[in-house]
Amino acid sequence: MSVPTNGRAVTPPSAGAVLSARDLTFSYGDVVGVAALSLECSAGRRLAIVGANGSGKTTLLLHLNGTLRPRAGTVLLRGVPVAYDRQGLTALRTAVGLVFQNPDDQLFAGSVYQDVSFGPLNIGLSEEEARARVEEALDALEIAHLRDRPTHMLSYGQKKRAAIAGAVAMRPDVLILDEPMAGLDPSGSWHLMGVLTRLHEAGTTLVVATHDMSLAYEWADEVAVLRSGAIVAHGDPQDVMHDPAELAHSGLRVPWVADIAQTLRECGVLPPGAAAPRTRDELKRLLELRCQMGEADGGASARLAAPGAG
Repeated sequence: MSVPTNGRAVTPPSAGAVLSARDLTFSYGDVVGVAALSLECSAGRRLAIVGANGSGKTTLLLHLNGTLRPRAGTVLLRGVPVAYDRQGLTALRTAVGLVFQNPDDQLFAGSVYQDVSFGPLNIGLSEEEARARVEEALDALEIAHLRDRPTHMLSYGQKKRAAIAGAVAMRPDVLILDEPMAGLDPSGSWHLMGVLTRLHEAGTTLVVATHDMSLAYEWADEVAVLRSGAIVAHGDPQDVMHDPAELAHSGLRVPWVADIAQTLRECGVLPPGAAAPRTRDELKRLLELRCQMGEADGGASARLAAPGAG
């Protein structure tokens, strides 16, 4: 686990960083949004940014795609500081897609097809090129059958997928999603996780802001903890998300899978040095294996205890 030191001079991002923030500072009047915040998004990784409501997650995301301009600090795309002119912002928003928490804040066109095609057409692609991208995005989100449906006639989950399709149609290197599972039922969440998995496998760097600790723990390659507008920890989920006291200080709790895994380790069910389960399925397999071992040990003990055994 690493804890960034704020207030230092800007240093070059690591070679694997596709998107970086250096000492970002922004406030809404007297309310601090982010405070000398530094963060790196490594290419091809899945980064979860966790924090309580009001910790600065959305403010950070809006800086990463140029919607907000920092009062101080720098956003870098592939190591180059972002320019806040038309050309610079177009380049940033082509490379970095942002999906808002509420899809109604993003959808505006008359139909799904029109909405998804807006971005590609707005960056100067031909109608043929734009059409190919739109078809690709609709297929990826499995909403091709909704192409002609008015956006106001979609269900909430369909609106989420349409909003993501609009970002995917830009073929971004980085896709940022603000609370993507908010408002979805279990089926919708499961489907969206499948979409994110396929995007990641295709090479897209994913950044998700959430206060769902289980989602972050099970899904992310890296987790960054945000508190009062600053990153207080960033690293492997198992390193960052194991300390109840530290997480409570940030208004968060240890993910339930990690909590149970720690109890199993303390009880001796999970041997010292063994990898802790990260997902519900991994935990279930561990418990099933231990039950099978217990049954085998119990059967052997019973045979040894039986009259005439030996």
